[in-house]
Amino acid sequence: MAQKNVLIQTTSQVQQLSLAQVALSQMVELPLAQFAERVQNEMIDNEALEEADNEHDAALDAADTPSDNAEGADDEGMENGIASDISEALGDYSSEDEVPDYLRERAERAETSGEYVVADQGSFYEELQRQIGEHNLTEHESEVMDYLIGSLDGDGFLRKDALTIADELAIYHNVYTDAPEVERLICLLQTFEPRGVGARTLQECLRLQLTDPDNHSPWRKDALAVIDECYREFAANHWEEVVRRMGFSAEQASHVRHELLHLNPAPGRVFSESTMQSAPTVTPDFFVQIGPDGTATATLNWGDVPPLRVSQAFVESIQQYANHSGTLTREQQEAYVYAQGKVKAAQGFLLLINRRRQTLMAVMQSILDIQRAFFEGDDDESLLRPMALKDVAARAGVDISTVSRTVTAKYVQTPYAVYPLKHFFSGQFTSADGEEVSARQVKAALVEIIDQEDKQKPLSDEALVKALQERGLQVARRTVAKYRDALHIPVARYRRQSSGS
Repeated sequence: MAQKNVLIQTTSQVQQLSLAQVALSQMVELPLAQFAERVQNEMIDNEALEEADNEHDAALDAADTPSDNAEGADDEGMENGIASDISEALGDYSSEDEVPDYLRERAERAETSGEYVVADQGSFYEELQRQIGEHNLTEHESEVMDYLIGSLDGDGFLRKDALTIADELAIYHNVYTDAPEVERLICLLQTFEPRGVGARTLQECLRLQLTDPDNHSPWRKDALAVIDECYREFAANHWEEVVRRMGFSAEQASHVRHELLHLNPAPGRVFSESTMQSAPTVTPDFFVQIGPDGTATATLNWGDVPPLRVSQAFVESIQQYANHSGTLTREQQEAYVYAQGKVKAAQGFLLLINRRRQTLMAVMQSILDIQRAFFEGDDDESLLRPMALKDVAARAGVDISTVSRTVTAKYVQTPYAVYPLKHFFSGQFTSADGEEVSARQVKAALVEIIDQEDKQKPLSDEALVKALQERGLQVARRTVAKYRDALHIPVARYRRQSSGS
């Protein structure tokens, strides 16, 4: 069959963001602390910006803007209109250099999955306990392994011998085992991550890391030989003696020493240090207050951000130059152009601030409207409704990606607690009567059922599924197990309490 080239013309629709839209996206994404820093930097860079005496004066300097009530507006009416206003006022502020790469990439994608991946940094104990499930252990072996993990010190070392552990299990927990079984499970524990946990000595800890199957260093065998044959000299930092005894060349000695010094002498601290760090200070971006009539209202937190206006001195200079435009010298013309550029950039920045306020308030008000029962119901999580990005976007009249940027790293303070905005988004289930139920309502029901269970006969995951079904919540067993783990609730056998406890 003959081949030939054919030219086909197709039409496709591609969304591209202007520099003004990207600048607005960047401003919306900033949490309060970074926004305040951005404002301060702009005031330093642009002499035409100055603090206003009050918010009224600042508002007079901002360009005319649409109403704050964005509900019902479409994307083109609000976001594209905003971008066109900013493009006119932004002047030399919108430069390619100011657009970060990650925002360009996000603009090119122009879509968001609407899914949240929340990293949950568990404790050292919880991480090791999670790994028990990766091995096919009996219930008895799991109990012994759980006790071994609980016996580790903060560095991840096991300071007790197998016989002592077997005696403690029998005396204090009525779990009967022997030293050989304990030793076998200790060897299994020593294969857990991070490698080196469960070691009885530092030498054993280093050896476990060097014998890790995932360690493919070409110097691993030489380093292991040093640990086996010259550990005392190595621990005493007598490296010259180690090199002499092992017969290493200068290059070989350098590589082996580098391999040894990069081992972790305290593998338990990989987790304990991260969990012991003090939590960072959170500054709420919004406040939700309850009025005397019980109605919740949201306000935007301005923090230390001062009200801004265009410098009157710059405005007067431009007017004077304009009145004598025909008689200006070259230096005066350059000063005129410079002042015009600064004023135009200042007006654009003020407009960006105003649009940021409008967008943030539109999104926060939409969240408040959807979750009003929660805010007005004393932060009762059982009242949280299923809510996705698209629900807020439709109500606020903005794009889904705008909602995603707005809720990132932002917090709201209620009369009871401070919550990240992402807290209010959750998937949904359908109850027996067809009502939509949020995942948090399922979790709240799960906690309530477990709190009320017979502690001498705790409910298995299968029994929890049936208990939820009796409440009209159709949830799979794997979902119950996932939510139970997320709530840090142990399995039934670890919740069991004896009659005397």
